[in-house]
Amino acid sequence: MTVEQIPVTGEPGRRPAARHARPAPAERPGISMTGRRHRAFYLFTAPWIIGFLLLTVVPMAYALWLSFTTYDGISPHWRYVGLGNYSELFTDPQTWKSLGRTGLFAITSVPLSIIAGLGLAVLVNRPVKARGLFRTLLYLPAVVPPVGAGLTFKALFDQNSGAANGVLTLFGFDALGWLADPYARYVLLMSVLWAAGNIMIISLAGLQDVPRELHEAARIDGASAWRTFRSITVPLLSPVLLFQTVTGVIASVQTIMPLLLTPDGTTAGVTALPQSNYLYMMHVFSQYFALGRYGYASALLWVLFVLILIATGLIFRFTSGVVFYNVDPEAKK
Repeated sequence: MTVEQIPVTGEPGRRPAARHARPAPAERPGISMTGRRHRAFYLFTAPWIIGFLLLTVVPMAYALWLSFTTYDGISPHWRYVGLGNYSELFTDPQTWKSLGRTGLFAITSVPLSIIAGLGLAVLVNRPVKARGLFRTLLYLPAVVPPVGAGLTFKALFDQNSGAANGVLTLFGFDALGWLADPYARYVLLMSVLWAAGNIMIISLAGLQDVPRELHEAARIDGASAWRTFRSITVPLLSPVLLFQTVTGVIASVQTIMPLLLTPDGTTAGVTALPQSNYLYMMHVFSQYFALGRYGYASALLWVLFVLILIATGLIFRFTSGVVFYNVDPEAKK
């Protein structure tokens, strides 16, 4: 039977309907590898971005708006004063005095903390027995909450029952008023140095990143240990030291621990704080909570924010020629 003789099923006289193939759906354009990377980047950073906007940008904007008002945090009656708070700020002698004390505290505490942390890092980097135990013990003060640290120092240096005066009287010396002027500043400085474990850990990581070949070459050339440390270790640690300097300055100008060293340790006690410990943030705290001047305190905070930016920029500017990088940070990939 030939092809022409194959019978056709269906109604007589009608030709079978031709089967039409369904058109293929249009292909969706594929996402490039760059697009996938961008999408993954924004998905992973979205929690941080949302948190940054809600917990940083919005509060800062709100504080900026408050700085132009007389809002006290409670009363609905407030008014817009424009730059009035800033004008008062620049003519307030207490503001300038507290700012000067804060600058002096930063200039003193930051170098001492870096030197103490680096010295401890050098000691615990040596191959000695129980090195891990020593590292843990030296780092423990850094994880103590600030409230606990403040109360501990208050108990140690109490004039009547403190351990510091107990030691002095044991050797025949008179008890000192450690939490009053002029000794209060030294207690605050000791509390900062006591928590040098953070700097120690960061410096220790930097020390272990220094190539041993350079130390061996210096030893072969007859360089002393101090010469090797000064000419090799410190230059290679300069990025770490720069980081510690910037973060240390930012932390020191925001120190608010002296409140715990007041006679009663309460908000009202800020008015009885020793003048040597009445730093800039304590002035802000007193304006916020002791006097209820939210607008003026917000102006103080914004001025501090600008000063921190300026100080950070100056640090980067004047250290650009002494910081050594293994890889040029300006190089393009």
